Amino acid sequence: MNILEKIVSVKQKEVSRNRVIRPIKELEKSLFFKRNIFSLVKRLKDSKTGIIAEFKSKSPSKGVINNFVSVEKVAKDYESSGVCGISILTDQNFFSGKNEDLEKSRSIVSIPILRKDFIIDEYQIIESKSVGADVILLIASILSKNQIKNFSKLAKSIDLETIIEIHNEFEIDKITENLDIIGINNRNLQTFIVDYNNCLKLSSKIPNNYTKIAESGINDVNHIFELRKQGFKGFLIGEYFMKRKDPGEFCKKFIKSLLSL
Repeated sequence: MNILEKIVSVKQKEVSRNRVIRPIKELEKSLFFKRNIFSLVKRLKDSKTGIIAEFKSKSPSKGVINNFVSVEKVAKDYESSGVCGISILTDQNFFSGKNEDLEKSRSIVSIPILRKDFIIDEYQIIESKSVGADVILLIASILSKNQIKNFSKLAKSIDLETIIEIHNEFEIDKITENLDIIGINNRNLQTFIVDYNNCLKLSSKIPNNYTKIAESGINDVNHIFELRKQGFKGFLIGEYFMKRKDPGEFCKKFIKSLLSL
């Protein structure tokens, strides 16, 4: 069983448990459930940088990345640095994330927040809205095309934007209606190995009517410049910022460098 299969197996049990602890009717009573979202698509189209900065304290491949900074400080600093949006890991077992990280961030920032998790059930989409997310991530490698179609339709019905994350050419066939953003991940989720050229290899095969973002292994402003030439509007950066003592300050300097290109 590879890492991704382990994550999905644990996630199935987690969702079953959460359905009992917090039923959907309870989730729908959340104050966040009624709010209008901040659109990541619009922010990316209007942005000169396209940076989506991630809060991630741990990963299966790297272990602990940063366990001494608070999500509140990092989220606020990311916002003030001028990012388009913030991505927050909410998986507890493998990434040490939690829904409360997203809820705390939602209460103090006024920019789009992506809930980064392994969504395998409609329950998690309702849950995402209830904790204050604006955008959800659907990982093509763990979902069928029919699931992606149904999940993205549900997301749209409750005013959430959806990113489909693909890793190879076969997963392009899973692109369906109601999706807002196509994310190409340089990281193979079976092995967690990063191929820095994956985005460039798949870019031309993505339909032009979708907003494209690049994910994983991005740590150079010149790399972003090359990706922009291939039509990418967004760049999700997590570990590169989070492994610094002050992720928000480092993000600010990175954006300043990017704007000087």
